[in-house]
Amino acid sequence: MALLLNNPDILQKGRAEIEAKVGNQRLVQESDMNHLPYLHCIISETLRLYPAGPLLVPHESREEISLAGYEIPKGTMLLVNVYQIQRDSEIWEEPMKFKPERFEDGRSNGKWMAPFGMGRRRCPGEALAIREVGIVLGALIQCFDWQRIGSELIDLTEGSGLSISMATPLKVMYRPRKIMTDVFLQLSG
Repeated sequence: MALLLNNPDILQKGRAEIEAKVGNQRLVQESDMNHLPYLHCIISETLRLYPAGPLLVPHESREEISLAGYEIPKGTMLLVNVYQIQRDSEIWEEPMKFKPERFEDGRSNGKWMAPFGMGRRRCPGEALAIREVGIVLGALIQCFDWQRIGSELIDLTEGSGLSISMATPLKVMYRPRKIMTDVFLQLSG
């Protein structure tokens, strides 16, 4: 949400897609996810910049290899720094800029995009996670008007630890969108 609040044009583009494909008479549903490609681009770009963890699950070298001038013995534990790979300027154009459009039309640097791991140890729940995040983020965009507190951009400085979180908790203002009143009434029963 912080990235969207710092980029209101992207938030608006995501909302416009939801309004065009889903409307305002019901909530975003799982069956809508395949019809919301820009929402998927937002999620992919967010995971590129902020994967859940900076390092992938450890791997072990199966044989002795030479890589970039280093000799790596068989059995060496290897850690992939996905955080750095997904921000590498040799791979990504303007890597620190939040640009969901880089994933439009199926474009991406696929082999370098690995927030859920890679190979046999890739997270088996990746598809479910993407769908669930899509439903929740879609509903938040669809149902509420969002704005920053004050005019300053939200500080995206990261905290420390095994997972990536914001150093300062996100504080925002939001209010239900009047256009969604009928949906809210249906939900409250």
